[in-house]
Amino acid sequence: MRQPRLLCSLLLTLVLACQFCLASLAQAAQPSGIVLVAFGTSVDAARSSLQAVEAAYAKAYPGTPLIWAYTSDTIRTKLAREGQKVFSVREALDECARLGIVDVRVQSLHITPGEEFSQLQRLLVRYVTLYPTRFDHVWLGHPLLESSRDLEDVLCAVMDSLPATRTARDAVVLMAHGNSRGPGDLTLACVATAFNTSDPRVFLATVEGANGFAELVPVLEDQHPARVYLQPFMLVAGDHARNDLAGEDSSSWASQLKARGLAVEACLTGLGTLPGIQHIFVRHTAETTDDLVHPAKTF
Repeated sequence: MRQPRLLCSLLLTLVLACQFCLASLAQAAQPSGIVLVAFGTSVDAARSSLQAVEAAYAKAYPGTPLIWAYTSDTIRTKLAREGQKVFSVREALDECARLGIVDVRVQSLHITPGEEFSQLQRLLVRYVTLYPTRFDHVWLGHPLLESSRDLEDVLCAVMDSLPATRTARDAVVLMAHGNSRGPGDLTLACVATAFNTSDPRVFLATVEGANGFAELVPVLEDQHPARVYLQPFMLVAGDHARNDLAGEDSSSWASQLKARGLAVEACLTGLGTLPGIQHIFVRHTAETTDDLVHPAKTF
């Protein structure tokens, strides 16, 4: 009688141990995915920046689903007419749920915590409020410029990317987007100061907001640079870079400088192509503690 009882006891112990192991493995191997959120672009030549960012994430998170979301309704509609489907943020989250993903990391690929990022935050809060049990975690990775460490890393990455042909007499103007709402403009003012402190011939101005190009023009003229290099301070070298920065129209920055007798050269490379910039975004994704499903108390 002892042997059957002993055998049953051993089998029961083995079954319980297996169940515990399987439960532990299931908990440790919860399906996860990453949603990369950008404003978007419909310019084919500009997509190399997004492809470079995706490649960096594929390397950092091998085997993890990477899902793109564009926040621009206009760009998504235009791409849809061309037969290219790109998700909105809500659609990307729906896709995560369809794939059985329960641990979602949403990474903002915005440059500053401006209005676009604020809209993303509000959208995610509404989503998890509407579907509180759909995901176990929804982590939010913050934009490129979140801390003084980010600023130092961005400064190094961009300064290293400046044209090798540039001489000590050449100026550089970086074009950022800017925004009249949210803290984005304040962030960019700090960035502009940091660049100009690092190199008095490197400037940053914005398409919109307080750090305008018009105020910068007389400063450039006073320096009498041999050449002015124009470069986008944006994730992609899209419509703004190709038209507002380097376009043939008389209102473009390049045309305005040429009209004042300055030699101009445009370098249409988005920040997303720079490994140093990719590293910051990947780090933000990995280090975020901002879980919108289980928000931490901050008081």
